[in-house]
Amino acid sequence: MFQTFDSASDSAQAASRVSALREQLEALDLTGFLVPRADEHQGEYVAPCSERLSWLTGFTGSAGAALILRDSAILFVDGRYTLQAAEQTDGNIFQIESLVTNPPRSWMKASLPSDARIGFDPWLHTIGEMRSMREALVRRGVELVPVANLVDKVWQDRPAPPVKPLTIHPLQYAGETAGEKLDRIGEVLREANIAHTVLTDPSSLAWLFNIRGSDVPHTPLALGFAILSAHGRPKLFLHPGKLSIETKAYLTQLADLHLPEMLESELTALASSEASIGLDPALAAEKLRAIVEAAGRNVEDFKDPTRLPRAIKNAVELVGSRNAHHRDGAAVASFLAWLDRQTPEELDEIAVVEKLEAFRRETGEHFQMPLKDISFDTISGSGPNGAIIHYRVNTQSSRKLSSHELLLLDSGAQYEDGTTDITRTIALGQAYDEQRQRFTLVLKGMIAITRLRFPEGTRGVDIDAFARTALWQHGLDYAHGTGHGVGSYLAVHEGPQSISRRGTEKLHAGMIISNEPGYYKPGHYGIRIENLIAVTPAEEIAGGDIPMHGFETLTLAPIDRKLIAPELLSAEERAWLDEYHARVMQEIAPLVDEETRTWLEAATAPL
Repeated sequence: MFQTFDSASDSAQAASRVSALREQLEALDLTGFLVPRADEHQGEYVAPCSERLSWLTGFTGSAGAALILRDSAILFVDGRYTLQAAEQTDGNIFQIESLVTNPPRSWMKASLPSDARIGFDPWLHTIGEMRSMREALVRRGVELVPVANLVDKVWQDRPAPPVKPLTIHPLQYAGETAGEKLDRIGEVLREANIAHTVLTDPSSLAWLFNIRGSDVPHTPLALGFAILSAHGRPKLFLHPGKLSIETKAYLTQLADLHLPEMLESELTALASSEASIGLDPALAAEKLRAIVEAAGRNVEDFKDPTRLPRAIKNAVELVGSRNAHHRDGAAVASFLAWLDRQTPEELDEIAVVEKLEAFRRETGEHFQMPLKDISFDTISGSGPNGAIIHYRVNTQSSRKLSSHELLLLDSGAQYEDGTTDITRTIALGQAYDEQRQRFTLVLKGMIAITRLRFPEGTRGVDIDAFARTALWQHGLDYAHGTGHGVGSYLAVHEGPQSISRRGTEKLHAGMIISNEPGYYKPGHYGIRIENLIAVTPAEEIAGGDIPMHGFETLTLAPIDRKLIAPELLSAEERAWLDEYHARVMQEIAPLVDEETRTWLEAATAPL
C-alpha cells in the first residue's frame, strides 16, 4: 500500500511541546514565533523532517501556520481545513483563525503590542510573504527577527532529511530533452536581463532536468536547488547520496553538481560579482534574499522561468495524460462496479481505499504501465466525514459505510506517463431529495465549466463563478477553489494556473486543470464531482468574431445517476451528460472485464 492509516495527529503532546517552545521564546527575548507548514522549497508536500506544524499542533493539513506567543497560540487554516483543525488540535491551547481572511500579518497587526518581537525561520517564509508582513507591521513597531528554527531545537526525535535515489524521466514521456529546455529557459533570462536566478521548487528541477525522485510523499520529487545563468552552465545542488553512477553521468552533462550546503557560498559569490540576481518572491525563501543583499546586491523580482512552460503540456505529455486517464478510468470503473455489489455495512472507509489502490495496481500491471504511487492520500469520507473537505482516513477515524449515507471518494494515481485526480460521490443506497438536489446543483457547475468557451487572456478568476452560480441561486457555496493545475507525472497540485478567486494566471492551451465544485453539510455529508480537463487551442466559432478556447475532458468514469435530479438539468446539460457517459462506455468498456462492462452499461445509460 502506498497509503498508510496511522494517525499522524497527536494533539495530546501539544501542551508539552508548546511549553518547550515558549522556553526558547524567553531565552531569545521573543514575543512569539511563527511556524508555517512549509519547507525550504515552499512545496505543498514536505518530507517528515519538515512536518513541524503537525508535530507541534497535531494539525495534519497541507496548508496552515501557527503563531506561538508567550501566553496564547493561534492556528491559521483555510476553509478546507476548518473542521479538521478543530478536531485535531487542543482547543485549550489553540485558537483557530482564517488563513485567508485574517492571516498572521493581519492578526498580528491588530493584536500585538507595538514592542513585540516575532521570530521566524527565514528559510521557511517566502520573500513576498515577509515583504507583506513587514509592510503590515513596521508602522506598528513590531520587529520581525530571523532566527534558527525554534521547533528544531525542541524536536528531539526529528527525522533526518530524505536521501533517496532519483531517476531519469524518459524522453518518450517528457517530450523534450533537458538540453532543449535549458536553452529555452536561458533565453528567458537573457530577454529579462537577469544574469542568475535560483530555482527553489523541486517540481521545476524535475521538469527542467527531466528527473524524478521520491523525497516527499506521493509526488516524484528530488529535493534540491539550482542556479540558472543567462550565460554559462547551471549549478545543481543535490545530496550525492541521491545519485547513481548513471544519474550522475547524465546530470554532469547538463550542470555543475554541488553539495546543497554550498548554495549560500555560490550565491554569495555570484552576487558579489555585480551580476543581476532574480528571485521569485512567491517561491524563493527570504533567506536567499538576505544572502544576496548581504553580498551587496539588490534582488530583482523574477518569476520562476520554468513554471509556466511546465504548466503548458507539450503534445507528448498530453498524449501521456490521455493514456493515463484511460487506464485510470478502467481501474475506477472496476472499483465502482465492485463497490456496487457489496453490502455497505460490511465495509469501512479504509477497506474502500485499499480496494481502489488494488484495482489501480492490477490495471497498471495488466497494461504494462505500473502504478508508481498514488498522487495524494485518498479521501474516503462516508457520511459526516465527507463534509471534511480534505479528510484523511486513519484507524481511529474510519467509519463503517452505511446504505443510508453518501461516500465521497477523491483519489488519484501517479503513472510514468501522467498524473490523475478524480472525485466521485456515491449514493450507497437510496439518496434523499436534498442530497439529489444539491448533487445536481454541483453537477450543473461542473458541466458549466466543461462547456465554456472563452477568449485568449481569460483567467481562472474570470470563470470561477460559473461553477458556483447554480449553488448561489439556492444560497449555497463551497469553501475551496474550483480547480488546480496538475503536473505530468509531477505534483497533483501544480501552479500557476487555477480556477478560483485567486486564479490570476491566464489559461493557456495545454494546461491541465481540475474541475471540482462541491457542497458540504457539516455533520451530515459532502458532495464533490471532479474531472481533469485540458485547455484546448483557440478555434473559430461559426458566425463569431474571435477564436475561443475550450476544455477537453480527460477523466473517464461514470457519475452516479442515482444522485441526479434530471428535472434540474437543462436540455443542454442533459445532452452533455449523456454524451459524456456514452464516451465513457465507448472508451472504457473495452478495457474492463465482462462483469464490469455489464455494470458500466447501466451506469452510463442515458438519463
